[in-house]
Amino acid sequence: MQRISNRLIGSVDINFFYTIMAEKKATTKKETATKAAAEKKAPAKKAVKKVEVVINAENVGFKAGDVYQALATAGKALSVKEIAKAAKITEEETLLGLGWLLKEMKVKDEEKKITLA
Repeated sequence: MQRISNRLIGSVDINFFYTIMAEKKATTKKETATKAAAEKKAPAKKAVKKVEVVINAENVGFKAGDVYQALATAGKALSVKEIAKAAKITEEETLLGLGWLLKEMKVKDEEKKITLA
């Protein structure tokens, strides 16, 4: 191998050749590690957590109570998203509760927001 190396490099010292090759190998490993790290740092897709809502009179009644309390505490008209955040329930559960309250005429709609009647 030394003969082949000497022919390729000419009069350059063989130790110098091995030093350059070692540096090149280290640089290649570093680039590979950097690429792997970049791939690992890519934001992972968030898993969408589906909540199964149990629909029965008791559960819907409790959600209606949560919605009513959130509206009463706020004292102003809120959007569905705002009600869900204030009541700490999902938007689907908020809609269930709103349906109950609308049927009982406890809430009303004001310009795409819900307020107590």
